[in-house]
Amino acid sequence: MTSILSNNPSEEQLRAVAASHNVTNEQYDGIVKILGRTPTLTEVGIFGVMYSEHCSYCSSKPYLKTFPTEGDRVLVKAGEENAGVIDLKDDWCVVFKCESHNHPSAVEPYQGAATGVGGIVRDIFTMGARPVALLNSLRFGPLKDDRTKFLLNGVVRGIAGYGNCLGVPTVGGEVVFDETYRENPLVNVMCIGLMRKEDMAKGAAKGIGNPIMYVGSATGRDGLGGASFASRELDDESDADRPAVQIGDPFAEKCLIEATLEALKTADVVGIQDMGAAGLTCSMSETASRGNCGVEMDIQKVPMREPNMSAYDVMLSESQERMLLIVEQGSQERVKAHFKRWGLNAVEIGKVTEGNNLKVYDGGTLVADLPVSAITDDVPMYDRPTQKPAYLDQAQALDVSSIPQPQNLQKTLEQLLALPTIASKRAIYRQYDHMVQINTTALPGASDAAVIRLKGTQGALAASLDGNGRYCYLDPYEGGKLSVAEGARNVVCVGAKPLAVTDCLNFGNPMDPEIMWQFKECVRGMAEACVAFGTPVTGGNVSLYNEGPNAAIDPTPVVGMVGFMESETPVTSGFKDAGDAIVLLSIDQAQLGASEYLANICGKRQGKPPQVDFEKHKALHRCMLEAHAKQILKSAHDVSEGGLAVCVAESCFSEKLIGATLDTLPEYERADTLLFGEASGHIVVSCAAEEVKTLRTIAENTQVSCQVLGKVGGAQLKIGTWIEAKVSDLESLWGNSITL
Repeated sequence: MTSILSNNPSEEQLRAVAASHNVTNEQYDGIVKILGRTPTLTEVGIFGVMYSEHCSYCSSKPYLKTFPTEGDRVLVKAGEENAGVIDLKDDWCVVFKCESHNHPSAVEPYQGAATGVGGIVRDIFTMGARPVALLNSLRFGPLKDDRTKFLLNGVVRGIAGYGNCLGVPTVGGEVVFDETYRENPLVNVMCIGLMRKEDMAKGAAKGIGNPIMYVGSATGRDGLGGASFASRELDDESDADRPAVQIGDPFAEKCLIEATLEALKTADVVGIQDMGAAGLTCSMSETASRGNCGVEMDIQKVPMREPNMSAYDVMLSESQERMLLIVEQGSQERVKAHFKRWGLNAVEIGKVTEGNNLKVYDGGTLVADLPVSAITDDVPMYDRPTQKPAYLDQAQALDVSSIPQPQNLQKTLEQLLALPTIASKRAIYRQYDHMVQINTTALPGASDAAVIRLKGTQGALAASLDGNGRYCYLDPYEGGKLSVAEGARNVVCVGAKPLAVTDCLNFGNPMDPEIMWQFKECVRGMAEACVAFGTPVTGGNVSLYNEGPNAAIDPTPVVGMVGFMESETPVTSGFKDAGDAIVLLSIDQAQLGASEYLANICGKRQGKPPQVDFEKHKALHRCMLEAHAKQILKSAHDVSEGGLAVCVAESCFSEKLIGATLDTLPEYERADTLLFGEASGHIVVSCAAEEVKTLRTIAENTQVSCQVLGKVGGAQLKIGTWIEAKVSDLESLWGNSITL
């Protein structure tokens, strides 16, 4: 064997490589101390990607530990495996997780978004679950900008191009347009999978001497250093990082899904791990860490699609559609033959060893030999300074009396309906296949949450993916609470009980004390809400350094909420029949602070967002679920961006064009607060007139306000004395604002 110390670059060169991975001189000195020698180039690369925020969560982990992670239904907790697992019924489990692909999508939107889909799907089927649904949360700058149009088109095509080819339906999500995301778009993707308990797979290396096999596509230089790229700010030179963006092949991934799920049903596979961020480095070290053992591999045995790839290249590549299997000794030929039938590579690249080291060979040369714990469990953690932002007090101060009310409130409603954030997203979601697998029972845009039929039972899954960056900018603590409350409210609107949460936490530079204060407060609010609602966090993603040359994004936690309903038929948001009563169920008052109306019509990004009272919200959940159980609701739509008037308008044309008359309204000092103010606990429902008495009784028993606003019918939307417009005209504004 050639010595590990042979052919090493100079100390200066090694420190330069370390710096390219955002490794400081102090951290580099720590690596030397851990190893007791100068590291090799490959080792510097391994430490660099594993020390990155993207892999280590070195700034965020202390706060993430405050999330509730246990519950009666939790089968796999956050951080234990590739994705969390929740028990449903009849031995069915749901596997779900959310990930971000923000930086890659900013420099190469098609492949950035496509490989974001591919990566999160692999996290799901690695657990042994069949992926059954995708959702996405997308954020861009103002739609009028040419760059925003370029990014939007590329991201949407990437999601459609990958997800449609996989045969996994894209069923829901959100799209937001705001100045804060002009330089740094957000692309967050959630995947949901289903499996039987007995089919659950684990990602631990076990059995000394068991072979380690590489399966899937060949390794290239695409995605090289992707984890490090995702752990620094975007700047004017970021286009040079385009090679750090992976290139996806959805047809290869479709084959990989089927081949892997079949292989996991055999006794041949002991452990399995996706090659995601940091590629072979992460998959080898994490399986060893979970199995409390060592691993070794030879990069010369790795299938490569480019010539002259070094060990550094191979270990850091983030090429897509690759998996790592630990298999029983003697099963190698069966595994190879199985994956060959699907047109995929399957080669033995190493083995499980005694001890606790990761050893990497390049043929006969040992190029890396380091303790697994040093790059998994013992990476440096930082207690970053925090400081309340200087802008906050002034931003929260709002004198509502200084804001003139619009002369024409109907025109204001029209302006709000045409805002890209509020307007119909059908130009986007119609590019996605949402009916493949024929389990989708609520079409995109028709309900507040996506609903997926659970075959073999009478039940269904509901899921939403939401967040509000402006709320969190103006009050991170309440904004964090609101992000969870919004997800829970969306799920109960369709008739499901909230079960658990995954998240994407999108923030700026963690070395800025004000940004770390925002992060701390958002997580504090989210954690309290998850405890209150009994929705443990099963996993997720932290995306930091979301900044452009001029500013950081608003703090934007995005919450994926999963719920379960006993029926497979959801309640959708659109009004159904003339004569039905329109009812407002509420637990708080609407306000102008932090609203879409205040920001985009009045030009004021000020005030405090709505406050969340957990006990009142749980009462609203009980009210809704009891009404669903009695099957008296025909529609349900929560009041969010744009307020009551927008909510009712959307209910008039979310399924078919039908009018509504609201002539009995809550009392507010200002008409714009009533019509366009936002609340944390308002839901507009409709029911047959004869069911109003039953609904009132349920509301009284759960201490929820229940007010009949008016009735469904006609061709116009009439609200008090302020609004009288043809529904068809309003729908045209709402439906045609976004074109691709």
